[in-house]
Amino acid sequence: MTVGAGTDEALVAAAQRGDAAAFDQLVRRHTATMYRVAYRVLGDSAEAEDAVQEAWVSAWRGLARFRGDSAPTTWLYRVVTNAALAQVRRRKPTVPLEPTAELISDRGTVDPEGHAVRSEEAALVHRAIDTLEPSQRVPLVLRELEGMSYEEIAEVLEVPVPALRSRLHRARTTLLARLREMRDG
Repeated sequence: MTVGAGTDEALVAAAQRGDAAAFDQLVRRHTATMYRVAYRVLGDSAEAEDAVQEAWVSAWRGLARFRGDSAPTTWLYRVVTNAALAQVRRRKPTVPLEPTAELISDRGTVDPEGHAVRSEEAALVHRAIDTLEPSQRVPLVLRELEGMSYEEIAEVLEVPVPALRSRLHRARTTLLARLREMRDG
C-alpha cells in the first residue's frame, strides 16, 4: 500500500496485517484531532500530549481487537477520550483551558478590540467548561466543540443515545448556571 493512500478502514486493515506504514499514516491523519479532543478535556497541553501518546499505544495494542463495528475515527475518539479521562483521574484539580478566539475580524482585518472581547468571552466559557465533571465535560466538548453527532458520541462513550442526551442537557444547564455565576460574581 502506498503511504498516504486509502481510507481509514483500509489503513486499519493493513495495520492489522502488520503494515507499520499504514498505522503511521493513521497517526499522521488523526493526531491533531485526537490532541484537540484531549486538550479540551484536560486543558493542559503537556497532559494532552501524554494522553494522545497513551491513546496511540493503546490503539496499537488493541488493533487486533478492532472489529470494524464502528468507524476507525469513532474508535480513535473512544481511545483518546479514555486516555484523557484516565489523566483526569490521576490528577488533583483541573487546569483552566486557554482561550482560542480569533484575532482577525469578519472583514479579514486585525480587530484588537473585538479580539479582546472574544478572548474574554472565550476564556469565561472555557473556565466554566473546566468546572464541569468529566461525565458532562467530555460529551459537551465532543458535541459543541468537535461537532460530533449524538450517535457518534454515544458510540465513543459507550452509552445509549437517550443517556447521552440527558448528560448533555445537564452539562448545558450546569454550564449556563456557572456562566451566570461567573458573570455576576
